[in-house]
Amino acid sequence: MLKDITIGQYFPGQSLLHRMDPRMKLILTLYFVVLLFVASNLLSVSLGVLVVIVGYAVSKVPLRMLLKSVRPVLLIVAFTALLNLFFVDGTPVFQWGFLTITQEGIRYAVLICVRIVCLIAGTSLLTYTTSPIALTDGLERLLAPLNRIHLPVHELAMMMTIALRFIPTLVEETDKIISAQKARGADLESGGLFQRAKALIPILIPLFISAFRRADELAMAMECRCYRGGEGRTRMRQLHYSAWDYAILGLFVAMTVAVVLINRIPLPI
Repeated sequence: MLKDITIGQYFPGQSLLHRMDPRMKLILTLYFVVLLFVASNLLSVSLGVLVVIVGYAVSKVPLRMLLKSVRPVLLIVAFTALLNLFFVDGTPVFQWGFLTITQEGIRYAVLICVRIVCLIAGTSLLTYTTSPIALTDGLERLLAPLNRIHLPVHELAMMMTIALRFIPTLVEETDKIISAQKARGADLESGGLFQRAKALIPILIPLFISAFRRADELAMAMECRCYRGGEGRTRMRQLHYSAWDYAILGLFVAMTVAVVLINRIPLPI
């Protein structure tokens, strides 16, 4: 399960999405998340599904990466679907004891499931197609107006990107520690809740020590390279919006209009 966590992973490539300005990709990702929650029926949400399919096809990110990004949240998706399936009032379709399945419950359950899957897949595409350095530059440039109120924008962007970048590293480290403890005879799966929590101590302590050691090594490396924050720093690569960036933004605006119009049309789904 730990190996299925793909947050922070970068898949190198030369596709159109890889070459897009990171600022535009951040904007479009937030735009896409808002658009998913604006869509109120399956027909309008299907536009989000189309965006995800086209995005992964254009970026040439392997299908296994999409499946790995969705797999860790399947339990949450199933739980959310069950809540909507049995606890939404409406026209009854099936009843067994105190459990009642309604047409509205089925519709909302499917809608929520599709929305969550699109949300995870769409946001994962951002890190798959954007390197940590480009993500830091894009985030810093977008938050640059906050410098006027003396917020340390560069440091905030750097910390967020480093945290995102080290998620796969910590996941891999955790998997190695678990395998090592199991090889020593540690039982991590049997027993009650308290026993399982107690069994995690031999995992958490080495993990924290490893995390602090990596943080110290990173800080030392940054000091050796004379890192002093964002003041006076220059960039080898300057960010510029291209015609493709504006074209894709225009497609998102057109899709927003389509979603609003579809939401106004009374549909059975």
